[in-house]
Amino acid sequence: MDFPPNQGLDQEEVNERVDDAIENNEVVLFMKGTALMPQCGYSRRALGLVDQHREEYETVDVLESLDEFRVALNRHSGWETTPQTFVDGEFVGGSDILAELEERGELAETLNAE
Repeated sequence: MDFPPNQGLDQEEVNERVDDAIENNEVVLFMKGTALMPQCGYSRRALGLVDQHREEYETVDVLESLDEFRVALNRHSGWETTPQTFVDGEFVGGSDILAELEERGELAETLNAE
């Protein structure tokens, strides 16, 4: 589900994109940048943690319409910051939460890793 960068999406389009990504992917990471080029340290950290346990997951670059993505993600998680990870439609957390789960040995199970 790669989308062309920065089309100045309106709020309704971003809401729909976020809803679809959360509903249609077992694991989705909303991040700044892409899996190949993370654009912030927190996103890079979250990506690395998810990558350790999952081969297949979706990433969504929020930089294409950052303000709109903040609003749309806040509807699902109550958080405005990124990265945000969702598993089976449920908000798990950002890079700090993923790191805590990893330290406790719970991240693989949380991500439904086989």
